[in-house]
Amino acid sequence: MARVFTLLTVLLALCPRVAGAQDQPPSIGPFVVDLRGVFPMFPDDPQLAASRGLTQEQLPGRGLGVDIGAHLYVIRWRAITIGIGGELIMARAHRTFDAEAGLTPPGPVTEHFTSVASQISFNFGTGAGWSYLSGGIGRSVWSVVPDGQASRPADEERLPTINYGGGARWFAKKHLAFSVDVRFYAISPGLAELGYPGSPHTTLIVMGGGISVK
Repeated sequence: MARVFTLLTVLLALCPRVAGAQDQPPSIGPFVVDLRGVFPMFPDDPQLAASRGLTQEQLPGRGLGVDIGAHLYVIRWRAITIGIGGELIMARAHRTFDAEAGLTPPGPVTEHFTSVASQISFNFGTGAGWSYLSGGIGRSVWSVVPDGQASRPADEERLPTINYGGGARWFAKKHLAFSVDVRFYAISPGLAELGYPGSPHTTLIVMGGGISVK
């Protein structure tokens, strides 16, 4: 966790300095579309495993995915530009097991996380490069299913989710930038069903990097 906050601090400090070195730099916006690869750190919470009838060791752990976002910059006040927009994240983790390991049920387990949310952002810098802090509210679907088995209601439940984080965009070309983002997803607990406990309240950490187009 300390490393994540250190990364955010570096991003927020670096980008305004880069932008400020230019003569008459362009303003932020008016819009940006992001496409990033993401690396979610799925938890190995024992309550999450119990909610699916699994053991803690069966949870897949780290995964891969994609994050797509779009933002419109509507208000500028002093050094801050305020943006509104939304994002879609889709991520997956997969883990295989040997039946001789004694795990029940044996076999691969696949974990999916999908979230759609609106966002508001506070941006600092210029159109040549800027950092931001942002947050939003949406809903997520979080499934953990052994391969070959049917999903349970818990795997299709739409869970209220708050996301917050920050990142930066560096425009090497007029309309194309490299971007990074670190985001936290505070996922509400799921409902108990079919004799299983509900999934726990969880904060999922997702790091990503990719491109931005304006």
